[in-house]
Amino acid sequence: MGADGTAGPEAFVVFSTELGDCAIVWRADGGAVVRSTLPQAGAEQVRRTVRRWHPGAVESEPTADVAEAVERVTRLLDNGGEDDAASVAEITLDMAAVPEFHRRVYEVARSVPPGETLTYGEVAARLGAPGSAQAVGQALGRNPFPPIVPCHRVLAAGGKIGGFSAPGGARTKLRMLVKEGALMEQPTLF
Repeated sequence: MGADGTAGPEAFVVFSTELGDCAIVWRADGGAVVRSTLPQAGAEQVRRTVRRWHPGAVESEPTADVAEAVERVTRLLDNGGEDDAASVAEITLDMAAVPEFHRRVYEVARSVPPGETLTYGEVAARLGAPGSAQAVGQALGRNPFPPIVPCHRVLAAGGKIGGFSAPGGARTKLRMLVKEGALMEQPTLF
């Protein structure tokens, strides 16, 4: 069983994109994605990240569904286009261990196309919980499915980049937003 409570056994694959190396972890018995990573500097760093969350996961050749997910995520990170985002939105995620509020936040985040952003407050309003911007930020900070769930498209109040819990922090978020055309100029990080 993974550290996040998902059923095992689990497998993972590491792959390269223009922004860095990533991984997808899936349930070996069903193929649903249980975790993905944002781009990192090097395959070994990605493997360490995966093993921290899923110590029993085995690096494997991907199933056909996972290979398709890898291709879709790679296209999204390399191209940043809306067609690529629509393709990524079709990836099946295993959210069995994800709290209900987080699931709802992730559904809203998945609806934000490349080139567009929302603030934490706007996500909260879409959930019908306008006072829960901080809880939205916490849910996105625990997102086990980046960039399939594009938490990088959700910004702090006033459209500021804010924090980002992924390797590279806010700089990674900024690079992804610029790649997608959401930001034409690189603003300050905070």
